[in-house]
Amino acid sequence: MLKTKSSSHTDTNTSTKADTLAASVVSSAPGQIYDVVVVGAGPIGLATAIGLRKRGIENVLVVDQTRAFREVGQMLDIVSNGLQALKHLDPNAYEEVKKTGLGLLNPKQSNVQKTVETTQEQQPTKTSPQWAYKDLQGQIIRSTSLSFDDWFKDYGEGRVSISWYNLQTTLRQLLPQDRVKANHRCINVVNEPEKGCVRIDCVGDTGIEANPYAFWTDGQKHNETHPQNSDVAPQQLVTKSIRAKLIVAADGINSTVRRLLYTDTQYHDFAQPEYSGFAAIFCREIAEVAKELWTKLEEFFQDSTVVTITNDEISGNSVRINNIRIILFHRPTGELGYIIHLALPLDSLQGKSESSLIDLALQELEKAGFPDALKQLVRISPPVKIQQRPYYIHHATISDSLQVSNPTDLNPEADPAKIPPAWSVGRIVLVGDAAHGMPPFMSQGANQGFEDALVVTTLIAKIAEENNWDDLQAIAKAFEKYECLRRPLIAYVQQATLKRSPYSSDKEWQEYGQQVYCRNFEQIIEAL
Repeated sequence: MLKTKSSSHTDTNTSTKADTLAASVVSSAPGQIYDVVVVGAGPIGLATAIGLRKRGIENVLVVDQTRAFREVGQMLDIVSNGLQALKHLDPNAYEEVKKTGLGLLNPKQSNVQKTVETTQEQQPTKTSPQWAYKDLQGQIIRSTSLSFDDWFKDYGEGRVSISWYNLQTTLRQLLPQDRVKANHRCINVVNEPEKGCVRIDCVGDTGIEANPYAFWTDGQKHNETHPQNSDVAPQQLVTKSIRAKLIVAADGINSTVRRLLYTDTQYHDFAQPEYSGFAAIFCREIAEVAKELWTKLEEFFQDSTVVTITNDEISGNSVRINNIRIILFHRPTGELGYIIHLALPLDSLQGKSESSLIDLALQELEKAGFPDALKQLVRISPPVKIQQRPYYIHHATISDSLQVSNPTDLNPEADPAKIPPAWSVGRIVLVGDAAHGMPPFMSQGANQGFEDALVVTTLIAKIAEENNWDDLQAIAKAFEKYECLRRPLIAYVQQATLKRSPYSSDKEWQEYGQQVYCRNFEQIIEAL
């Protein structure tokens, strides 16, 4: 358990006893102080580092707890606001992500020993691919285009789907290899005012080879024969101390830095994320489906590769939102998969076997009156492919009753009782899921994280330009400006995510699209 030795937000000093006993301590590059250390080498952390370097701040280091960069994570939808933010962070990063994401629309398909690459020129698409949102009777409630061009036409920027790993890889390759360090698990954060910096202590395994990027050699996946690509127990731990003028914590919803900042303080309830009340039971791959069942499932897809079936009820021009839906997806290589989103008590998932999770999913689908074909699909799911995932959240507002119909309606200074602790403490600032993680229902986690990265890098660039690295008041004002700008929108998006309110009517969906997708980043940057 991590414990804070000081309750002061300006002198956070924490460590794990077990790690301290097991590890020897060395100083990484003695005397070196980085301008910025980014904790977390996910897409948001990497985008932040790319944005800083684009703005002339090259003395940046990214550290991550993973013992090796491996192919993990699900598909992400990077929509117009996320792509716009990425373009403003670094146009080259935008182009590379767009190219990778759009390239996935033309996958390579294996057929015995032949591999055929489908291109738009070889097999032109007659209509834009759609993600259909249907009720239990198969009636379409709403369809969302998956076409880059359609999104660009509606919102001024496109949309791409990309796996988390491919996104991470694409962004990492835009940074010098020696500026991204795996095998650095943060265990301790210490303010060192006499040195004008923050020190973070990271534990690493000395048994791991020096090159944690072997898995990425030339962008190709190689056999995992190296120790860094396995989950074997650590051989010998060593603690490395790294110092920086500023720390950007982009280490996800289970952020270690966030926990270090708030544990044993008056904000201890916010040290860890809160269960959102929603969870997922999913199966990534069902390789064999009987022809009769597939014929029934085809009625749901109707030329789409992904469809959401929900027990929401249509009444006139409005929709009554319920709490269960199943997303069906059909991979180009033929496999079927699904994700079931449910409102469940957390203890109903904990400790469940794969077979028990199948039973739980079937029970919930039966209660909600879902069609037999969908229950049959769940029933034939291979237990070894079944997983569950509770969804957690860092609330942007404390009051569950707070209604945010427009992000500009929320003034963070109006009622402090409704606002959780700040997203920054001294020289440390939280971004992305570390600040405001939420369920993925509206596909805004990574997109809002890219917006955070743009705002934070712009403000840090001004600190550097004005040489205010040692001016704690200027740093505090910069991070306060970041939070005042970002928190109202996050509160709005979180509410839309938990209530799924944009789905309730065409009017609300249009309003949501205008407020979230049509962001004016030139105006935002100018305001900073």
